[in-house]
Amino acid sequence: MNAPSRHVEAFLEMMAVERGASKHTLSAYANDLADVAASLRDVSLDAATADDLAGYLRKLAKDRASPRTQARRISCLRQFFQFLFAEGLRSNDPSAGLETPRLGRSLPKYLTEAEVEALLNAARGLGARAIRATALLELLYATGLRVSELVSLPVAAMRQGMTAIVRGKGGKERMVPMGMAAREAVDAYIAVRAADIPAKAVVAGRKGPAPTPTSPWLFPSSAKSGYMTREGFALLLKDIAIAAGIAPSRVSPHVLRHSFATHLLSHGADLRSLQQMLGHADISTTQIYTHVLEERLRRLVTEHHPLAGLKL
Repeated sequence: MNAPSRHVEAFLEMMAVERGASKHTLSAYANDLADVAASLRDVSLDAATADDLAGYLRKLAKDRASPRTQARRISCLRQFFQFLFAEGLRSNDPSAGLETPRLGRSLPKYLTEAEVEALLNAARGLGARAIRATALLELLYATGLRVSELVSLPVAAMRQGMTAIVRGKGGKERMVPMGMAAREAVDAYIAVRAADIPAKAVVAGRKGPAPTPTSPWLFPSSAKSGYMTREGFALLLKDIAIAAGIAPSRVSPHVLRHSFATHLLSHGADLRSLQQMLGHADISTTQIYTHVLEERLRRLVTEHHPLAGLKL
């Protein structure tokens, strides 16, 4: 991959500083813009015209890129060229006329309550890894956190009793309630957490007995970040799925987040409360779960309406 232009670098810096984009998001933007730049033969990305961008999208469609991939690239291009226009680096925005392909309504994948219980039982039987695995799984299912939010939780986030203070997208903080099972699992893990703290985190430089290891992270590791990686948790989750007799391909951190939301709604929660717990900026994002509400309404009518059983 060629080095990004200085305008792309400035755009990515703006997304990180002003909009709080994560490293994962910035990497996705960089890859998308690099793909567009590589497809433009006679012009740089910064100088691309509306026709150039339309030609790129025709190529995507010809290569059978999914509508979702096409929509993501268009969104990235719009933000990039809007940035160039706002900064006075271009006199126009060539992405203004791009049409986003229609996306079919895809229902979120989730597990049944019985399958989640099987995962929790399997985590409790993982031997030496059981206490940490149980804390991670109980906490994820009880709160619906994004995996990046879960693994990067500081210990201080758990000092509010039955709630966790979570820093989400854009650096926004929110308070997320948790159940007793999750709180007890986390407390049990904190009691033995010192065994997970890497040796490099030990405070040094003083004589006498070896000092107690310290780390600000709830789930510390030897990774560069100092806390458990997303990939590390995903691998642990696959091991738990295998132990539970569930196909690993059906289990991921995001599937458990979807399961949390789906099960909450099926037991009577409302979309606004769910929006706040999931950390969605816009309720339209939360509305992917309305299939649960629709099914619940059908069941209520079928089971309780006096005329539901009549054949007309």
